Order: sequence, then structure tokens, then C-alpha cells
Amino acid sequence: MVRVQEEELQNQRLAIYCRPFVIFGLMFYIYILHSPSFDKYYIGYTDDFNQRLVAHNSTERNTYTKKYRPWEIAAVFECGTERGGAMKIEKFIKKQKSRFLLQKMINGDKLDGILAQLLRVPRA
Repeated sequence: MVRVQEEELQNQRLAIYCRPFVIFGLMFYIYILHSPSFDKYYIGYTDDFNQRLVAHNSTERNTYTKKYRPWEIAAVFECGTERGGAMKIEKFIKKQKSRFLLQKMINGDKLDGILAQLLRVPRA
């Protein structure tokens, strides 16, 4: 029942997204946050990265990101319309435990393997 309600809510949110090629589903993103104060990185996935940045910088729950505020968006990548695909990519990046990989992604260097499918979202 809850899953059906979540799917209905996602369908209602379709009109909010302005990507013209995303018609039948939400676009999911991989985002990399950076804490300049502590020089820490955080990787996550979401369908609304601006809202997630606000949440990371304002939640009252005791979380990893609360300890290292403030956070800034270092990079955002489109990774498709499937939540499972976004989760798989996020898990892959986190398992690498590689600051070098994160800096490579942030710098816009060429990525390969599972990361080659990511499309960088331009940031102003």
C-alpha cells in the first residue's frame, strides 16, 4: 500500500521537472557535497539535489553531514530515471573510498566503467 502511494506521489511530481527528455519518470542524480571547513566529501543520490543540500545543512537529526556543516555542492550528475540505478552507482562510488575518484569526478575528468554513463549537470 505504501509503495503504491509512493509511486502515485512520484507520478504527480513529474510536471515539476523541466528536463524535456524526462517524460515518464523522475530524473535521479548523484551529488557530491564538500565541506570546506573540514575538507570532507559526501556522496548521495536524489531526485532533487537542491532540496537535499538544504536538508543536509539544516536537519536536526544526528547525522554524518550535521557534524561537518556547512556543505556546498561540488558536482551533480544525471544518472537516469531508475532509482535502483542511482543507488547502484552511489554504492559503487562509496565502496571505492577514493578521494582521488571524487576529485576526478568534480574536475570533470573522463570517467569509465559504470561511471561513464553519468552526465554532469552544469552549475552556475
